[in-house]
Amino acid sequence: MALNKEHDLHKRRFGRNMGVGLLLGSFVVLVLALTIVKVTSNGFEFPQTQSEQN
Repeated sequence: MALNKEHDLHKRRFGRNMGVGLLLGSFVVLVLALTIVKVTSNGFEFPQTQSEQN
């Protein structure tokens, strides 16, 4: 048994923080997946730099 009883506020805050963390993690995975798909597509070309234009 814990010495200090956990307050209900901490339980609700933990649940909200877990939800925000999962949402942020899924957004990062989505951006990474879209980037990988775009880079590995056949029509992708890197933009020309200043040294390549001369």
